Amino acid sequence: MTGKTLLLFNYDWDADGFARLGRDTGARFDSRGFDLFSFPSNAHLVLFDMDRMVNKLARQAKDQGWTAVASQHEQFGALTAALLADKMGWPGTPPAAVAACQHKLYAREVLQKVCPEANTQFQRLPCAYGDPAPTGLAYPTFVKPIKAAFSVLAKVVRTQDELHRFTRFGAYELWVIKRLVEPFERVAKRLLPLASTAHSMMLETPVHATQYCLDGIVHNGQTRPLGVVDAVMYPGTQAFMRFDYPSKLAADIKARALDIATRFLNAVGFTYGMFNMEFFYDAATDKLTVIEFNPRMASQFADLYLRVDGIDLYAMALALAHGQDPWAAPRILPTANIATSSVYRVFDDQAAHLTQSIPPMPSAAQLAELRHKFSDHLLLQFPKAGHSLARDFKWLGSYRYGILHLGGRDASDLRARLDAASAVLQWPVPYADSALHAGAHETSARPDHANPLTPPAPSWKLST
Repeated sequence: MTGKTLLLFNYDWDADGFARLGRDTGARFDSRGFDLFSFPSNAHLVLFDMDRMVNKLARQAKDQGWTAVASQHEQFGALTAALLADKMGWPGTPPAAVAACQHKLYAREVLQKVCPEANTQFQRLPCAYGDPAPTGLAYPTFVKPIKAAFSVLAKVVRTQDELHRFTRFGAYELWVIKRLVEPFERVAKRLLPLASTAHSMMLETPVHATQYCLDGIVHNGQTRPLGVVDAVMYPGTQAFMRFDYPSKLAADIKARALDIATRFLNAVGFTYGMFNMEFFYDAATDKLTVIEFNPRMASQFADLYLRVDGIDLYAMALALAHGQDPWAAPRILPTANIATSSVYRVFDDQAAHLTQSIPPMPSAAQLAELRHKFSDHLLLQFPKAGHSLARDFKWLGSYRYGILHLGGRDASDLRARLDAASAVLQWPVPYADSALHAGAHETSARPDHANPLTPPAPSWKLST
């Protein structure tokens, strides 16, 4: 590849993934954009405007030697990158398709036209931010912002009073919400003339079923799957406890999910790029329900695919950014038959117990022991305190303080390794014991990958 690739809002998983790719391949990168979750970087939110950023980067591109742009950042990066690629004539996802996926109410409207069997009942919350909750709504109902990321302010409410209390925001909270939405709103008005404002909440009929994530790529007129990841929740909550790969979902259900994704993506003009479709599947009713579409790589899962299948999603994203075949990207020899992304959370938001209930971040000695015993681990820490911590409890319903990735030979081996690693960190192991002990999460070992360039394809992928 000639020239440098511009990476937008390149933090956490993406910073690690592209840094590794640069070390392994010599690919050159520049990064622009601020970190929404750290101060003072997030102070840039005050004046952020997508079009202004795109115009500035376009003026700098030739002098900086940029020949492509990529971003896996949901809130701002994916759409900004699409706008810049479109302006520069670089390969990229059509901006209107990115906006269509991210405008959750508009996406539901499109889904109703092309895949009504995979939709749930939905409507805009008929009141402005801060207004009293309207009467006449059916409960329980799932409320969420029309434009958001990271499951912010998404919750099942059971009464009008609970809805009213959940949608009460202080002056600073309202300012943050509006500043998070307004950059998208200005662009979406131009790209999606039929869509209504994103400055609102929406309601959906709750779905009680197991959640999954379909990852894939649209390239050369084909929508092809990367795989399906199983989402495991903390018992009695809608908060993710683990993401396990490979999925235990049956091949015919995976194929159905791929068909639904293909129809939706075609309808919104998503002709190029990586995507992630979150969905429910209820085995008792054989009902598959789309949760939402994310018009970019699911960065948290990239390491899982690398461990189990030997495919590098960051190499594929880089190939797409430069107009090359993502399926020709180099592969590595897999290191595990099963892998997990384990999420450590605290749910106790009682102020009097906060300091006692939140495990401390690991010490240098603990981290050294973790590296010694689990050289393959990937650990992310999210230390928070004060207003930032309180806002997590209100907006997310929990505080995610760490994520740990590990691989294993099978489910039992992986559980043992995760138990031991959690003990080193002195964090509670993220498993609902009854599930694994009952065999519900057992997974048989996958075949050995004799040739890392041509791993065996699951049967549901062969027809693509």
